[in-house]
Amino acid sequence: MGGQQDRERAAAIRAAAIVEEPRHRRLLRSPRDGRVLSGIMLRALALSTPPGHAVLTTVGCRSGRQRRNYVRAIRRRDKVYVVMLRPPALAIRRPLAVSSWLWNVRADPGVRLRFGRRTFAGRAREISDPAELGQARAAICETVHLMDYGECLLHLRGLPSRKKIEDLHRYWFDTGVPLVIELAGQDSRA
Repeated sequence: MGGQQDRERAAAIRAAAIVEEPRHRRLLRSPRDGRVLSGIMLRALALSTPPGHAVLTTVGCRSGRQRRNYVRAIRRRDKVYVVMLRPPALAIRRPLAVSSWLWNVRADPGVRLRFGRRTFAGRAREISDPAELGQARAAICETVHLMDYGECLLHLRGLPSRKKIEDLHRYWFDTGVPLVIELAGQDSRA
């Protein structure tokens, strides 16, 4: 993106976050909420992930070591859609902030995804094609699993509902960075 496009995108993200922020609750009152929550989820779901979620393994762009993150991942045949999230508190302060796992993907798009007890190799890339963005948005925003009700309870004030979950997913998609991971097959290293 160019300078003007970056400024316009940042302004749009910040505006959406300002509108969304009163509905959200701060999870851990820490600037690293997402990292801490991902770590907790990795431990809690060490053996198997629930539907609609996966463990994403990237290679650290500086360290070269494997890095794991718990992500919401929606699979459609040989494609998996993932979004790098920007919670409202972060999006207001730093609307173009990027997670370390996305930097890792940009440096080395070869990733592994563990769904349930099966691990797959794949190549990740950011989505820019409008038609593919539409497919990704539909997959991410319109898919609701049982675990999403708990996720909604953690992130939003009040009781979860399907509409609130879909609205939350739309916010994340519209302010985050959508990616597609094209699966190459089951990983023999799993």
